[in-house]
Amino acid sequence: MNDQSVRMISHLSQGGDSLRIRLQNTFGETPLTVTAATVAHSDGTGAATEGDPVPVTFAGSGTVVVPAGGEVWSDPARLRTAAQDDVAVSVSVSGTVTAGIHNSAFRDNYLTPPGSGDHTADASGAAYTRTTGSTYLVSAVDVHNPRLRGTLVAYGSSVVDGTGSTDCGPGCQRPGENLRWTDFVARRITEELPADRQFTVANAGIGGTTSAATCPRTDPSLRGLDAVSRLERDVLALHGVTGVLYYYGTNDLAAGCGADQILDSYREVFRRLRAAGIKVYVTPITPRPGYTDQNNRDRHAVGTFVSTWNTCAGTCDGVLPFDQVLRDPVKPNGINPPYDTGDGVHANIAGQEALADIVSLPMLAASASR
Repeated sequence: MNDQSVRMISHLSQGGDSLRIRLQNTFGETPLTVTAATVAHSDGTGAATEGDPVPVTFAGSGTVVVPAGGEVWSDPARLRTAAQDDVAVSVSVSGTVTAGIHNSAFRDNYLTPPGSGDHTADASGAAYTRTTGSTYLVSAVDVHNPRLRGTLVAYGSSVVDGTGSTDCGPGCQRPGENLRWTDFVARRITEELPADRQFTVANAGIGGTTSAATCPRTDPSLRGLDAVSRLERDVLALHGVTGVLYYYGTNDLAAGCGADQILDSYREVFRRLRAAGIKVYVTPITPRPGYTDQNNRDRHAVGTFVSTWNTCAGTCDGVLPFDQVLRDPVKPNGINPPYDTGDGVHANIAGQEALADIVSLPMLAASASR
């Protein structure tokens, strides 16, 4: 990026009376200078906003320098929002920097051209002439709502990130955005639970990652992004977390990890989460056509551990039976054809909704102790 602005559209599972944003320079090798930031309601059709954007400050200042490898939370900005709102987060940077991105936004986000400067206060989207399928700079949006009972974080790889959630099958028209299983769960919460049992859902999926750090065939670009290594940043540092939906394992098998390595990582993550007072809900490893016989033995061992007493032998708090939902009844290493994107690993929109429908909201609501 070079002296330009970004406008990232963030979908909220719950609303509140104000919000704050987290900007990241996690992978940057030089400081990131932010000259301005704003938040506003998205108009729902592009880069334009409903009403004038609201300025965002950082420790009282309109500017902030995010150090290389670091991140920063903003002050609260007064913007009233509701469940399922889309918020436009605009950030202007000065100088030339390599911006950290999250590749899989599964929606359009917007940038102004290099050298165009600060357009964060624009209600019009005219200056945002470039689109991207990634999310730049913004790594979290934190809504203030004292009536909510906590936050559930979905934690895993591409099956959490949302790969497949834009696929409605051959010959059909994609019916919009925010169709990950986590989005469906969030909508079920707002529609099915009483007002005094509402909580929010945060998605902390990163495609390609593994639970264990020691899998020999992990892509070198993903080293250091295993579940244990990124737990502090992507779960524990978020506000009000009361539960985690843990969906990991298939990449571990594909990357050469066995059951012992996977289970060691599970136990370490679960131990740290429960020590922080956070409940853990785990899905057994889901199907994949490329599993070898040894992969299936390891998968069986992990599944047996997860299913023991339905509490991972007392180390977690419940089971999400996603493996049963997705499994092809004829070819158990593959996904049921109506739910398959075609790669045998990721669920399409119908499969995403089926995963959400199997989730027990009363079980998850038990985590909402606040």
